[in-house]
Amino acid sequence: MLSEAKNVMRYEPKTYLTSRFHRAVGYAAHIHMADTRKGTSIPYISHLLQVAGLVLEFGGTEDEAIGGLLHDAAEDAGGEPVVAYIRAEFGELVEQIVRQNSDSITESKTEKAPWRERKEHYLAGMAAKSPSALLISVCDKIHNVRALNQDSRTQGEGHWNRFNASKSDLIWYYQSLVEEFEKRVGDEPRLASPTKLLREEVAELDIVRS
Repeated sequence: MLSEAKNVMRYEPKTYLTSRFHRAVGYAAHIHMADTRKGTSIPYISHLLQVAGLVLEFGGTEDEAIGGLLHDAAEDAGGEPVVAYIRAEFGELVEQIVRQNSDSITESKTEKAPWRERKEHYLAGMAAKSPSALLISVCDKIHNVRALNQDSRTQGEGHWNRFNASKSDLIWYYQSLVEEFEKRVGDEPRLASPTKLLREEVAELDIVRS
């Protein structure tokens, strides 16, 4: 048994996570303390941790993983004051990732523009997003769509009623995102694998379950 253990190959991590990442986990948990995934009792931090995990799986850096943890911070937890804090605490790159992945930056969720307007604005900005922002975005969408598919399997079609948009509108949005990500693969090769995965997950959204 010992000789077998000696032959196990050891791998070095692609990305070393420092105390900055640990602080970002704590900050994300703090600002989203009272938040849950829409229509569920699942703590919102679960989504942020899974996005950061996907970012690392697809070759992300520590800054990009932190961006994954904080990508909803400005949109959901305080607007520009939160963006300013993120820049001071975690640096300009993380700030830009957060800013480019927010479809609205307001201090109150009630001040947001209508759903369709925000999503069209987000799609229009895809061509100008940085490679880092794109990686966080595709990982965010993978987890969102995975969760939708899981809820369809376990709850049936009724779960779609909790959203501010219809099922057909949500499918339109995610299909449009896949097309935009595919346009940018040439600029950021790391997008190839997660975009393929997103396309597969989005295709499953059309399945109707009782």
